[in-house]
Order: sequence, then C-alpha cells, then structure tokens
Amino acid sequence: MDFAHYKDSFTKEAINAGYPQQDIKRCLAYAKKIYSNDVPIIYNSSHLSELVGYKKEYIQKAARYSSYFYRNFQILKKNGKKRAISEPLPSLMEIQHWILKNILYKIPVSPFAKAYKPNVNLLENLRFHKNQPKVFTIDLENFFPSITIEQIEKIFNKLGYSDAVSKLLTQLCTLENSIPQGAPTSPYLSNLIFKEADNTISEYCKKNKIRYTRYADDLSFSGDFDEIKLMDKISATLKKINLKINHDKTKLMTPNTRQIVTGIVVNEKPQVVFHKRNELRQAMYYIKKFGLEEHQEYKEIDQNHYLEHLLGKINFVLQINPKDLEFIGYKSFLLELKKKQDSKIHKTIQMRYNNPNSLIL
Repeated sequence: MDFAHYKDSFTKEAINAGYPQQDIKRCLAYAKKIYSNDVPIIYNSSHLSELVGYKKEYIQKAARYSSYFYRNFQILKKNGKKRAISEPLPSLMEIQHWILKNILYKIPVSPFAKAYKPNVNLLENLRFHKNQPKVFTIDLENFFPSITIEQIEKIFNKLGYSDAVSKLLTQLCTLENSIPQGAPTSPYLSNLIFKEADNTISEYCKKNKIRYTRYADDLSFSGDFDEIKLMDKISATLKKINLKINHDKTKLMTPNTRQIVTGIVVNEKPQVVFHKRNELRQAMYYIKKFGLEEHQEYKEIDQNHYLEHLLGKINFVLQINPKDLEFIGYKSFLLELKKKQDSKIHKTIQMRYNNPNSLIL
C-alpha cells in the first residue's frame, strides 16, 4: 500500500470517528515522513500498544521504571573479569524484538560493520584481512555504556517520530541512560550510532589503501600503512561520539606473528586460535576416555547444558573451517552422545508415566 492509499483509508476512518479536518491534515503530515522511511507509523503510546499487543499501562511503566523490568547477573570474561548483563523480562524483550524487527532493521548500517546484521556471519569480517603485510586491531572502551540515551533518541527522531514517541521508544530500549548489555535492540543500535564514524574511518582508509572492518567494538585494519597516523584519525573520530580506544587491547601484527582478528588467525587461511582448539581437543580426549559425567566431575564443571556448550564451540570452529575433519569427528561423537542422553531422559520420563506411584514424593 502506497501513501496515497494510506491517506484515503486514514481519512475515511478519521471522518467516521468524528475527527476535524485540521487534525486529519496534521496527522497525515506527521505520517508522511515516517511512511517514507518504511517504518511503522506510531502516533502515541496507545497506538504503539495496539501495534505490539501490550497494554498502554504496561508500556508506560516499562519505559518509566525500566530498572524493574530487567534481570541483572554477571558472566565471566576471557580475562577473568566479570561482565554485567541486564536481560529484559520476557514481555519487555518481546516489545524490544518488535522494535528491532519493524523499525531498527529498516535503517541501513555501514557495510563495514560486520556484526549484529541479519544473514551476515563472522567470515565476512575475516576475508578482507587474509595474508596482509600488517594487521592492526583496536578495541573500544566501555562500548555499550558509552552510548547515551540522547544519541538513541536522535535515531527515532530522524525517522520522523514525534519527540514523545521517540522518547518512549528510547526508554523501552535503554536502561540507566545507556543501552543495556542483554537487550536484543542494543547491538543494532550500537551499529547505528557508529554509522557516521564507520563512514569517516572507511573514507580515510580508502584514500590510504587500508582495509577496514568493524565487528562490534573490535576495529580491524590491514595493509601497508602508518599505524600512528591511523590511530590519530580514529581517536579524533571516536571523540565526536563519546567513545575511546582501549589502548591495552590495541595490537599490531606482522606476517611473522599470528595475525588475529576477532579471535581468528588470518595469516593464510582463517583458523580458530590454537589454544582454543587445544582446549576443545583436551576436553574431547577426556570425554572419550572417561565419559562426559566423569570429565565434568573431575574438572568441577557444574555448567548447565555443558554438552550443548561444547557443541556450540565446535560448530564455531566448523563455521570458520567447514572441512576440518578433526572437528567434524568431534561433532559427530557429541551428537551421538546427546542422542543417547536424550533417549535416556525420555525412557526415565516414560517409566515414571507408566508407574504413577513413582511420581508420589
């Protein structure tokens, strides 16, 4: 339906509802810009309520008292430190998924951004940096917490949404004045905030024949270039959007060293770094020799769904190198183990079902 059809349909319904012509014209003028951006027209909180399928009162409370609508916990990072995660409660998460799918995904991000985009995998970030004279990687400091509520609100304003609607959508996607690590909208919002910086950095790189990609808060550069001049350019660009370089994680890698981009060696062909592959090899050796439960007990692994966790890591290795026969074998072994495990659980449930007395505690 084009805007002319929307205009006719809206006008008929508004007249039948008794709206004056002046209000109808004002609404249509507001709707036209939003419609041109291919995102849903939202007039107010009541209208958003109808679109997402939640009561207006719930939406307003989730926006106003957002801290009560998140579950906070911590996960361990590779360096031993902890990362704070704020996961939205199911209803708010569903609303955020609606915003992501129907609004945010409609806004294009930089082609140099290789994370958090539908139908784009990690290999997109790696193929540009294979077999280069230099690989230079830069990590950003406090990426999500540094993105402010004001920056997010501008994204919705530019689409044509009113100040009130933009503020409401922003509040539904933010927590304590920034984007929370754990909300489904946060990653793509970070891409949108970084879009202008991506464009500035990529233009500089094109002029200086430098290859550039960004995977979340990891910026990767390769080619033959002056890394000090490049660093100065990036620092100046980041300053404009309130971001800083984490200098402790900045790395310059030459061909005689392992050139690593987002945890993958890219010197000749993409390959998961040795120590990660070796950790999986050791785990698989002990599981095959002593059994899964004995391995977990000996290593004091109390992680839920550990088998699925291992499968996920092995699938990551195979995503980078699908023809890795060693890890194809590990995957087959674990899938067979999971099949037996699932069968055992099913038999236990069936026995209890067939013997009602066993269900009595």
